[in-house]
Parts: sequence; structure tokens; C-alpha cells
Amino acid sequence: MPILGGLVKRAMKFNKRINTPHYEPMHYQEKTLKRLIKKASGTAFGEHYNFKDILKTDDFVTTFQENIPVHDYDKLYKEWWHRTLEQEANVCWPGNIKLYALSSGTTGSSSKHIPITNDMFRSIRRAGIRMFYNTTQFDFDKSFYEKDMMMFGGSTSLQQGDGYQAGDLSGINTGKLPLWVRRFYKPGVDISSMNDWTERINRIAKEAPNWDVGIVAGIPSWIQLMMEHVIEYNGVNNIHEIWPNFQVYVSGGVAFEPYRKSFDKLLGKPIHYMDTYLASEGFIAIQSRLGTKSMALITDNGIFYEFVPFNEDNFKDGEIVKNPEVRTMKTVEEGVDYALLLSSCGGAWRYMIGDTVRFTDVSRGEIVVTGRTKHFLSICGEHLSVGNMNDAIKGVEEELDIEIKEFTVSGIELDDGKFAHKWYIGTETGHSKDVLQSVLDEKICQLNDDYITERASVLGMQVEIVPSSLFYDWFESKGKLGGQNKVPRVMKKDQFADWESFVQTTK
Repeated sequence: MPILGGLVKRAMKFNKRINTPHYEPMHYQEKTLKRLIKKASGTAFGEHYNFKDILKTDDFVTTFQENIPVHDYDKLYKEWWHRTLEQEANVCWPGNIKLYALSSGTTGSSSKHIPITNDMFRSIRRAGIRMFYNTTQFDFDKSFYEKDMMMFGGSTSLQQGDGYQAGDLSGINTGKLPLWVRRFYKPGVDISSMNDWTERINRIAKEAPNWDVGIVAGIPSWIQLMMEHVIEYNGVNNIHEIWPNFQVYVSGGVAFEPYRKSFDKLLGKPIHYMDTYLASEGFIAIQSRLGTKSMALITDNGIFYEFVPFNEDNFKDGEIVKNPEVRTMKTVEEGVDYALLLSSCGGAWRYMIGDTVRFTDVSRGEIVVTGRTKHFLSICGEHLSVGNMNDAIKGVEEELDIEIKEFTVSGIELDDGKFAHKWYIGTETGHSKDVLQSVLDEKICQLNDDYITERASVLGMQVEIVPSSLFYDWFESKGKLGGQNKVPRVMKKDQFADWESFVQTTK
């Protein structure tokens, strides 16, 4: 009899009720910003920008915005964060920084060191617990809350620096789980500490039949590869023959929809999907209710959000202008793409995370992630977003009844002075690349009027079909299998040249 499961379920329902917001999002945001400014007022950053004086003003939010510049990673690291790596205390947040999340952003670039303060770690943990509270919306039997949780990410074995440790955020989080969670956590500490991704996934495949998994969490591409390996190793038809009680998949890191078709084929029965927005800089949003694919921003957990309309007035060639238009949750509008800024208990201040979001319900603070500020194509005015790309790829899958597990695209210049989008699509389709190109082109035209205009004159399209495994082989060649590494949907010139060179070596 699942006594423990019943207690956990009742506790989770109670906590969900008391943690449900009762005021509009900006109410919590103002309180959050005031706490952040107050706590950081004695830091080097706070003293430099007169945080104590900002708090004395009647409209401290506007004063904060007028006095603190917008930062990207390079600016914040160069001016402030590099000092924390040298173990200087009280730079942007009180205390010393002992943990850093490594985030490369795109394959091949040097790793960013994102500070994980004690307050930020607690913020991420609180948000993770809220995420599990939200499983009560599915009204599972109480036995569900005694099932194992498979959290598959980066290695929990961290790099040792001079007075600090650094590693993949997913590995940091799973390496510091509360004791009550460790009882249910799979693949367990021993396996998750393995640095070699292939060795780790082989051990998971071997041990998988011994676990009773109810929840799986992680980035879709790596979860999909893991489950494929478990299925193949154990000689079964689908993952439910190994984990019959698997009922919830918690996705994060990238848009899930392009993976849904191939993901569903690994299942023996329908499951529930929950989307999350966990970045190296903090836990930002959770899908909190049924009937929507949007996520609710977590507005009362140590992060203050600002939003820059993602348009040509505020961005030039993918770079933000000096004094952009910036909005708060009080003034945002639905249906508009915004670049997201964070001020947080991790010591980030008006920090441009690099993602773009769109509000689907302002009153609930619900958003979808639409792309990256630098991951879009506009080489001749076509303004093609990652959201357009994901929707088009999904449309191709449905029309041709194929699975596209990965893709990437870059803008190239042709010999005649015109331009083209060159796509590499990872699929094992029986269709020719001409057919796939025609359908893809049609789907993008349905989504983007600017694209139609440019396609009629100066913009061409090229498509190459490659095995989906080639993308993961490329990661492996760079020592970046697993973790939070993601295939860049849009590649810049140098990175695309590196990718094409790798593709040529495999022919």
C-alpha cells in the first residue's frame, strides 16, 4: 500500500495551493527587485551604482533602469564577474562564489562561467520543487509519487578551479539533490558522476530494467538518445516495456515540438509533457496548468525580468543598441517577441540572457520561448526566426510523415552575388532532398511574409539530408556529448564552415 505516496501527494497539493500567486505578476516583481537591490547594496557593484540611493526614490524600478546599463555576458564578465573567479568576495552578490555553471551557448565556443551563488542555488531548488508540485494537476494515483525520477543531464563530476568548482548546471543540480529526493533519483550518484557519456549511457541501459521510473527529465535530444539505447540494449519495442509506469516527461533547454514525432514513437502509451525554462542563469518558467503549452514566469523567486522588443530599433546585426526600449511585466504585450533581461540573486544585473520570449497570456505571466537573439536569419531582410524554423520543420514532418531529429541552417553568399539559406536536416527519410526542400520552402512561406518577398528575388534555398546521428558524432568529436549541449539551429560563418568540414570527412 503506497502510504508514502499518499503523504507526498497530499503535501504537494497543499504546497501548490499556498504557492499559487494571488496578485498580478508585477506585484511580486517589484518586491523581488527591492530585495535584490537591498541585499546587493554593499557589494562592489551595488556601491558603484548607488543601490542605497535607488531604494530611496519613489519609483525605484524606473530609477534602477535609468542608472544600470544593460549587460551581455562579455560586458558583465569583463567588468565584474572575472573578479569572482579570482576569489574576490562581494563583487556582484554578497559572499564568495564557489560554484560556476559552464555554458558554451554554441558548440566550439569558449565556455562561459555563470556564477551560482548560494541564493541562486536555493532559488533553482525551490523552482524545481514547484515543478513537481505541478504534477498534481494530472491527478495521478498516489502510487505515482513513489516511482523513480530519471534526471539525465551532465556529469556530476565537476572541474576543480582555484578555490571553486565548475560544471554543467544539470550535473551541479543532480549532485546536490535533497536527501528525500535521492531516494527516488535515477540513474543514481555513481552513474551520473561518470565523465564519459558513452560509458554512462551504457550503464543506464544495463540497469534500466531494475528501476520503476515514473518521471523523466532532461533535454529532448539526449533523453531521446538515452531511451533509444535502453530499448535497443534490452531488445524491447518501446520504453514502456522497461518502465511501464513512465507517465511524465519534463522537457527543457530547447523547443520540444520538433522532437515530438520521433519521441512519441519510443512510447508504448501516451504520457504527459511538461515544459520548463531552466537556464544556466536561473530557473525562469514552468508549465503550470493544463490546456496550454505556455510556461508561467516564476516572478517571486529571486529573478527580476525586463523585456526588450526584438526589432530593428533595438538590435543591429544581432547586437543590442546602447539605449534600447525596455519594458517590465507591467507594460509588455502579447504576441510580441522580446529579448529577455535578468537581474538575479546570482549577481546578474540587467543581463541579456540571449533568449527571446513571447507572452501568450500577460495576466498569468505566461510565455513561450521563440528563439535566440543571435539565432535568426536575416541576410537580406527575411527576418526568419527560430520559431518559424521549428514550426516549418514540424510541418514538413507531418506532410511527409517523416521524423526530423535535428537540423541546422546558415546564410551563405552565392557566386552570382545572391544569397541562400543552406539547411542540413537530420532524418532517415526515403524522400529526395528536392522534395524535402520544396515542402520546407512552402511551409516557411506560409509562416513569414518577408521570406516570401526575398525568395522571389535574391534569396535561394539549399537542403542537404544527413543521418541524424551525424550531429551527435560532431558533438562527440568536440567532447560535448550530453549535458546541456544543443545543436545550434542557426550557425554563424566560422561555425558552419567547421560543421561542413566535419560532414565532408564522413563521406
